[in-house]
Formats: sequence, structure tokens, C-alpha cells
Amino acid sequence: MLIDKTKCINCGQCIPYCPMACIHKTEGVVQIDFDECVECEACRNSHVCPKDALYMQELTGTRILRNQFSNPLVTHPKTGVPGRGTEEMKTNDVTGRFKRGRAGVCIELGRPGTGTRLRDVQTVAMAVAPYAKYGFEPHNPVTALMVDGTGRLRDDVLNEKTLSAIVEIEVDQSDIGAVLDAINNVQKDVNTVFSVDFAGRLEADESFPAKTVAQKAGYKLSPNGKTNVGLGKPRAKED
Repeated sequence: MLIDKTKCINCGQCIPYCPMACIHKTEGVVQIDFDECVECEACRNSHVCPKDALYMQELTGTRILRNQFSNPLVTHPKTGVPGRGTEEMKTNDVTGRFKRGRAGVCIELGRPGTGTRLRDVQTVAMAVAPYAKYGFEPHNPVTALMVDGTGRLRDDVLNEKTLSAIVEIEVDQSDIGAVLDAINNVQKDVNTVFSVDFAGRLEADESFPAKTVAQKAGYKLSPNGKTNVGLGKPRAKED
């Protein structure tokens, strides 16, 4: 985002609307930290500027990724889904993509209100890649940036910053503890916040085996949960 200095009156009304806190007033002049801006357009789309001085410049090269990942109104070209564009494994109760004995692991970096460099996303992706026996989620914009199955991203995108990004893999439930250990081992190398989610099928007694494996590995899980109610039955077969 840029500010049209011929229109801006330096009122600062846009400052609270930036989720990255990269709009500042310095010596009475409102400025945008271009390196920290994730091109989410939240400041402009809030319509708080009385002079309509905020505008989106023409994005070129890898900077386009910032807008594709960060603006929920922009459809990602690789997935056809707005914003970060992930297929999101927590819809498993509708899609039924995970068979018994497997689980989806979702690591979301950057939310809330911190953002993430894709370099940090690569660090996490490479840490969990050895356990991704069934691959990284194909309908995910992060996966589209990978150069191989190791989780390594293209070198030219590593310094780009996004509002958030998600690494999604499918693993054997028995590997959940090892996956959490791998993530825990690299957290000191990641300069952002992240959360880890599991998705999978409940057993007949409504227990979730992945939770049991994680607890036995010494991890305390948050009681938060989410169920996406869909008007349809799971399409996946148990074979």
C-alpha cells in the first residue's frame, strides 16, 4: 500500500486499522513501512481515510504473494480460494479425506496480528517434512511454493511477509508425538507466533486417537475445537 501525499492530511485515522502496525506518524507525517506491509488492504478497505489517500500500487514479482496470502477478498490463483487459499483440513467431517489411523496436522504461522516471513514457514515445513508420508496438502498456496518434498520453498520468496500462512500435512497418528517434537525443536528459530491443529476421524466411542498420542508424548492440548457442519455425508471410503 502507498499513500498519495497530495491527498493525505496526516490525520492518522488509518493507523489503528493496520493489522501489522506498519503505519506510523513520524514528525507529524503518516508513513507506511513498506517492508512490513503485507498488502492486505485492510487500511484502504476500512474506508476511514477522509481523503481516500490510500491506494494499492501495481504489485510485481514475488510481492504479489503478500496480497494473495493476506487479503481475504483476493482469490488465490493456485487454489481458487480467497486469502491464504488453503483447503483447510478441518473440513474433514464433510470431505472425509483422512482414513482411520491417519491425521491431518495444520501449523498456522502469523496469526493473530503478527504476520510471518515465508522463511519461517519454510523452517517449520522442513521440520515436519520427514513425517509427511502422505505429502503436503496439494490445495494449499504454501505447497505451491515448494521446490521438493523436503518442504523447502523457492529462494526468491523467503523474505516476503504475509498476514498468515499454513503448513498442512497428513501423517500416521502414531507419528503425532514426533511431529510435535520436531515443531518444538525449531520454535526458537521461528520469529513469529503459530498454532498447531489436528484433524481426523473419531472412533466409535468418540475418542480421538491423535489426542491420546499427543498426551502420551507429554503435550497438553488446548480444549478448543471446531466442527464445520456440512450438508452432506463424508465421501471418502474406509478402504
